[in-house]
This record gives sequence, structure tokens and C-alpha cells, in this order.
Amino acid sequence: MSRKEYVLFDRDTKAFVYGYQTNAIQRMLDFDYVCKREAPSISAIINPNRAGIHKAFWGTKEILLPMYKTIFAAAKAYPEADVMVNFASYRSAFETTMEALQEKTLRTVAVIAEGVPERQSRVMSATAREMGKVIIGPATVGGMAAGAFRIGNTAGTIENIIASKLYRPGCVGFVSKSGGMLNEAFNIISRNSNGVYEGVAIGGDRYPGSTMLDHILRYEQNPKIKMIACLGELGGEDEYRIIQALQEGKITKPLVAWVTGTCSSVLPASVQFGHAGAKADTQKETAQAKNEAFREAGAYVPTSFDDYGDKVRQVYEMLKTEGVIQEFVEPEAPKIPADYSKALASGDIRKPTTFICTVSDDSGEEVLYAGKRLSDVLEEKMGIGGVIGLLWFKKELPDYAAQFIELVLQIVADHGPAVSGAHNAIVASCAGKDLISSLCSGLLTIGPRFGGAIDDAAREFKQARETGKTPEQFVNDMKKKGINIPGIGHMIKSVKNPDKRVQLLIQYARKNFPSTDLLNYALQVEQLTTAKKGNLILNVDGCIGILFLDLMSSCGSFSKAEIDEIVRLGYLNGLFALGRSIGLIGHILDQKRLGARLYRHPTDDIAYMMPSAEEIQCKR
Repeated sequence: MSRKEYVLFDRDTKAFVYGYQTNAIQRMLDFDYVCKREAPSISAIINPNRAGIHKAFWGTKEILLPMYKTIFAAAKAYPEADVMVNFASYRSAFETTMEALQEKTLRTVAVIAEGVPERQSRVMSATAREMGKVIIGPATVGGMAAGAFRIGNTAGTIENIIASKLYRPGCVGFVSKSGGMLNEAFNIISRNSNGVYEGVAIGGDRYPGSTMLDHILRYEQNPKIKMIACLGELGGEDEYRIIQALQEGKITKPLVAWVTGTCSSVLPASVQFGHAGAKADTQKETAQAKNEAFREAGAYVPTSFDDYGDKVRQVYEMLKTEGVIQEFVEPEAPKIPADYSKALASGDIRKPTTFICTVSDDSGEEVLYAGKRLSDVLEEKMGIGGVIGLLWFKKELPDYAAQFIELVLQIVADHGPAVSGAHNAIVASCAGKDLISSLCSGLLTIGPRFGGAIDDAAREFKQARETGKTPEQFVNDMKKKGINIPGIGHMIKSVKNPDKRVQLLIQYARKNFPSTDLLNYALQVEQLTTAKKGNLILNVDGCIGILFLDLMSSCGSFSKAEIDEIVRLGYLNGLFALGRSIGLIGHILDQKRLGARLYRHPTDDIAYMMPSAEEIQCKR
């Protein structure tokens, strides 16, 4: 058996948590922290309801954990994770576990749910064995490797974990059917030895994904484990497989064993125990018969559960005397900050933040832009384009990219008083509204028909190019859909009266960009559209969106996923809104300087078309 087979968890183990179990997630992180792991054991959360991020504590510091909607997406993003803690309900535990087993990188799945149908449990177990993988559960609290990794809520509160010295490894490998007895045994073993190295609760169902013998044989191969302890229960014959392994010499390390349920013989037959497997159908399946069989096979068996700790101590002291176990200096017990509600009275408080900011930080002596000191931004003369790169994209852009942003801002700053944004801002200013209100009035006109087509143009041209459509196919498809091509067309400018702004943008890109593949594609589309009508030119919105995609694709600073997100979230329309604000403010201040009065639209510029008397007459 290779180390990979006998060690399920270590200090480098990474896991997914399936199901948005915030308490279990925090308890796993708290365990990591008291164990002084270098990094959290949770790579990501799988939440079928939504993707995004989850904010949790790492000691006193808050960290972000990614959330994915599918196991496939999480496994693709974090191939280092080889454990999945499955909190899916009994209704979906089978499907999610089977899906996890198909991922090559996942080799251990802990199924927490109770009530999983026995047939499904058997299929999960058989599939895992065939694939060389391990299932813990169903109906389990999980397990843990002391000082290394914890499944969900195993071992209870952080106080119990510290009391049971689970923040560092001992020498005892423990396995139980019961999760409740697992927690109790951790405490008993810690008080009668140097503690647990690893402990697993296989679950109380009749057909668990892995057996007690499976884990005991792992412990037998692990040189860090010097003695083994187990707690069985009445019902079934799993314990006899352990007994047979003892008799065959497959288990050579001292084994402390006890089978619970000895009281069943003096109780009425109608009394039921909690686990599905805890039902003795024959004399052989009783706790008394199993305990006696363990004794005869050479296991160390107490006279009752009350003496279980004494037997653990007896074996532990024996191994110390033989030199098998070496004592070590007990490390200082770690401390974990108490949560707000618990620490309010004592003053030892950690308080969750209200929202997240990843672009700037003013909590220190100097404000940071995406982690860069403002003084450094100014010293390096990054300019407005560089600042936008930091605050919008969280990247230090190449100089030509930052200068392109500034060129865009200058070009879109204003286009006269007649366009809708300037018109609205002027009317609001003339009505006596303050600068901010007037600016908002103008900005609210930005949309698909005015300045807001940058993202739409980028998205449509990008999709057409990525799907392999020729310019002709793209034009024809949009026509069939009855959709105007975003970024194509102008009310005034045409082939004979070209838009100087577009020419300037293209000239800059041709000179400075590593490539302009999407622009070349767009200009081919323009040749087709202008052949039909002279004013169906590539307009400034479309040119900005298309060139920004060329910039991001060729500058080497953006991944495809980042580019997709930028287009989806509307970054590019933000460039127009930012630039045009300069002009809108200019128009607002211009009207205030002029002392302009309330604006009223001239009546001779309105076509009054009233309905006729017959049209408004109600039918009787």
C-alpha cells in the first residue's frame, strides 16, 4: 500500500465543501488556523444556487473563498483539491457523490447525509472501490487528521478540539461507526495517551462507503500510527472482518476494541438503537459475542466502556516502555478569536465587515490603488489611464494602453449641446438644479441609442468573430433577427462625411497596438453596411468597444475569462460615462455662468396632432 493509499489527509490536503454550510466552513477554517496550517484547507465551495464568493474568518483576518455552481467547474479551477465534503441532502447525495467520483482529481468523498437509500449506498461504495477511491459515510460526522485536516463539524466545538489536543498529531488511529462516539473517543484517547493521529466515523448505515477494517488497514500501514483503537456496535458482522484480519496477522499493531450495545440483552426487544446497522439478528451479531471474539483474537478489550480509557492507557504505557512511542514536548495550546456574539461581554471581539473592496485601501497611512501606493502612482506618472487600469481592471497597463484610455476620454468628452445627454443636463441646469443633479440627468440618457452601445458592439462583434462567422454571415444574421448592429450607423456622419474621432482612434491603434484583428473584421462589416447605406459606418461607440477588445486580447495582461467578464459587467460603457461627464459638467457650468432661465421648448418645433372628435367619442 503506497502512502497515497494509506494517508487520506495531511497538512496540504485541499477540499471542496458541497452545500453552503457556513458554520461547517468556518469550523474547518478555525481548525486549520489552530493547527497553524500555512493555507486554508478549503479550495472552494460548491453552491448549486449561485456562484460568487464567500467571506469567512482566517483567525482575525477575513478571507474570500470562491463559490462554483458545479463540481466540474470547481474541479477544473482547483485540481489540487482531492477531497469533497458533501453536505447534499439525502435526496441528492447519491447524484452529487457519483458526479464527484467521476472527477479524476477527487479521491475522497465524505457523505454527511442520513437517510440515503441502501441500494444507492452500495452503488457508491462499489463504484469508489472500483476506481480506487474512498467514501466516508453516509450518515457520518466525518473524520479528521489531527493537526492537519478536519471534515466539516467533526469533533464539535473548537473548545473540545483544543481540550482533546487535536491541534497536533498523536500516535493513535481511531475508527468508529458513530459520529457521537468519535467525539467522545477523541477526548478519552487524549486523556490516556498522547492523542489521536487520525480518527474516522464511517457512519451508522448498514452499508457504509468504507468499513472500519478499511481504515484500520490504512492505520496498520502508516508508520506514524503506533496503536489502533476502534468502537463497533451490535448488529452486522463488520467487526468479524477485523477479527479475521487479526487472526491472519494483517493487523500487527496493538488494537484496543470495544463493541457497544452490551445492554441490549437486558432491554425489551422493542427497544431500537439509533443506527440502521445497529440491529442484532443473530447471537453472533450481539455486542457480547463480538467483544469475546475480539479477546480471543488478541485485541485489548475492556470489561465495559467505562474501562475503555484505562485499556488505551495500558497499551500506550506498554508501547512507551518498549520504546515504540517517544514522548514529545507538548506545544502551547492555540487560541482562536471568539465570534462577536460570544465575545461581546469580554471585549475579545471580531466583527464581520459590511462589504468588500478589492480596488483600494485607505485603512493605512497612505491610500492604495489596487495595492499600489498613491505616491508611487504619482511618481511614476501613470496618469488617468494608469489609474483607471488600477481601479477598474486591477492591473498596471502598458503605457500605450493607458494612453489609449486617455485618448478615448478626450474624444468622447463632448459632442455639442444638441445630443440627448448635454440637452438634458442643460435643461436641468436651467431649471435651477445643482451641478450633481444636472449631471445625473444627463448621464441617465446614456443607453443603447446614446453612448451606451460600446459594450453591445464589443459583445456582438466578439461573439461573431469567435463563432467563426464571416462578415457577410454576421450582417445577414443580424438582419434576420431584426436587430441593428451595435456600433454601426450615425445620424450625421457617413462615408462622404467621415467621423474624425473614429479616424483618430484607428490611427492610434494601427500605430501602437500589437494587433487589430477585431478592428479589421469590423471594417469588413462596415464595407458591407455602407454599400447599402452611406451612413451605416463604424461609429465612435463601436470603434471604442472593438479596439478595447483588440487591446485586451493583444497586450498580454488579460485572460479570456477576464475579457469576457469585462464585457459582461459593462466596463466599456463606463469609459463613455466617465469621459462624457467632462463635457456635461462644462455645459452645466456654462448655463450657470450665463444665468440661463428656465428652458421651454418652442411650440413651433412640436407637431401637435390631436385625435378627432370622432376618435375620442365613446361608443354607446
